[in-house]
Amino acid sequence: MAHIQIIIGSTRPARSGAAIGDWLVKELNINKHGLSFEKLDLAQINLPLLDEPLPASSGQYSHKHSKEWVSKIAKADGYIWVTPEYNHGPSAALKNAIDYVYAEWIHKPVAFVGYGGMGGTRAIEQLVNIASQLNMAPLTARLHVMDPWASVKDGVLDKSYVKGNIDGFVNELAWWTNALAKARKS
Repeated sequence: MAHIQIIIGSTRPARSGAAIGDWLVKELNINKHGLSFEKLDLAQINLPLLDEPLPASSGQYSHKHSKEWVSKIAKADGYIWVTPEYNHGPSAALKNAIDYVYAEWIHKPVAFVGYGGMGGTRAIEQLVNIASQLNMAPLTARLHVMDPWASVKDGVLDKSYVKGNIDGFVNELAWWTNALAKARKS
């Protein structure tokens, strides 16, 4: 069974990302498509600002937190990056977590869930470029949570604020995850 990691990209104490991630896990578990899902919350993982002396592309990690993060990322066959939009871009915490890793991202699909005033659209576009540089397969099926300040009440997302087709999103993610997992093995 292919394994997908859902990475919650905000670390702010009063954030919408955790509720969006919880909703996403629930929705994805209804329509699994032969996939297993794991939520990774960067607020709980608490990576410091990139502090490795060598670039991630060297594959040489000196810090325990780096080795643990890389090991965790290596276990997945695909990813969903849940990103807020801060000043027309993704959060520094998500970019930092991405930059810790290199080879473990290669030839794996990544789907995007954005939230913010424009549904995280501009943050996602920047992440597409980053994923492309990492030789990932950035998917076109995306979900956008509009007005996250109104859409999350008492830690629960009102799905009427979600724009995009969850079935199409998971179908595309499943197809690419399975196809690329097979290709990586051959």
